[in-house]
Amino acid sequence: MSNPTPPGPDDETLFDQVGPALSRLRRRSPTGRRDLTRNLVLNVVADAPGEMTVGGIAAEMGVTQPVASRTVAACIADGLLRRAASQADGRRTVLELTEAGEAERRRLACEQRDTFERITAAWDPDERRQFAHYLVRYSQDSANWSTRRHNAT
Repeated sequence: MSNPTPPGPDDETLFDQVGPALSRLRRRSPTGRRDLTRNLVLNVVADAPGEMTVGGIAAEMGVTQPVASRTVAACIADGLLRRAASQADGRRTVLELTEAGEAERRRLACEQRDTFERITAAWDPDERRQFAHYLVRYSQDSANWSTRRHNAT
């Protein structure tokens, strides 16, 4: 349902708080920094509509290629990712999740769900469901926006 009136000062203040709120959510992840970064990489590879390279991970995460390379190397060393030849161009190296990588994604998703449920335990069930719906929608729309923006350049 859309509101036909433009946002007022209270809405402006609320909207200004969105970015810092998202940053706080990321900082307060129940997992350590290493798990957070690893989870990001595993999800980027799993969510890719096609083949994913180290350069693609760097672009998706907004980091430099060397940072992405180090993170990918750590995931490979931990047995979560493997390098493979591209099916489209055998000269290119792409990344694939291993069984252990998929299991780690599931473990981290369960941990994140548990944290979500604990944080929102006192919420009305409809508010909790609505917030989860909007959070997932925001994430999907963000990915679509990012793809359109990347393709426009």
